[in-house]
Amino acid sequence: MTTKRTLAIRPDPGGTVPETAMVMAAGLGKRMRPLTATRPKPLVEVAGKALIDHVFNRLRSAGVKRAVVNVHYLADALEAHLDNRVKGIEIQVSDERSQLMETGGGIVQARELLGDKPFIVVNSDNLWVDGPADAIRLLGARWDDVAMDALLLLVPLAQAHNHGGQGDFHLAPDGRITKRRQPGRPAPFVYTGVQILSPRVIAHWPEGPFSTNLFWDRAIAAGRAYGLVHQGLWFDVGTPEAIGRTEAILADG
Repeated sequence: MTTKRTLAIRPDPGGTVPETAMVMAAGLGKRMRPLTATRPKPLVEVAGKALIDHVFNRLRSAGVKRAVVNVHYLADALEAHLDNRVKGIEIQVSDERSQLMETGGGIVQARELLGDKPFIVVNSDNLWVDGPADAIRLLGARWDDVAMDALLLLVPLAQAHNHGGQGDFHLAPDGRITKRRQPGRPAPFVYTGVQILSPRVIAHWPEGPFSTNLFWDRAIAAGRAYGLVHQGLWFDVGTPEAIGRTEAILADG
């Protein structure tokens, strides 16, 4: 007697994934010391791979063609890693050696490289595992360029591994997001460090470093900021202690 085995086919959510991503990799990694004393945080290894390699594996799997990576701390080491280890995606570097621009300022400095179409933004110090479908492809399927300026991948606060915060956003039934309303009172969702932005949000920025919060606040006020709940695992890998906890959960399946 023979037993038929059925292979599970991963669902394709459809939609169009932006061809370009910005990988935020310029931070100082202070919370990750002493591991970042001699290497930039994106090159710290988790489960046998540098954090930034996990990111590029996800981008490549989703079909992203080109990535802009900002660099600042120990930039030479990071650029050498990108040249030698990252394959299958065209890489361009946004150089912040002279001044760290933070998230919003980093996007502004890279705006000419990012082009005039919606793009993905990914933090290099978070690690996620896809659920039933590819998370970036789900974002692409959900993206509505007529209605949205920002679409953030969110994870429930209770499922935000290693995260010590009180949550970032509330999510309305129609998918619109608002920020945590009161200090000291948790919000149910945490930003995963993965989002799609429209170039429309890159406007009227201040000089020097600033946070992406400026663009989010405008999109929220206009009713054009949305969220999508992640269906898989997510880890905030911001400290040396978080590495061991993350690897233990990944090893447990």
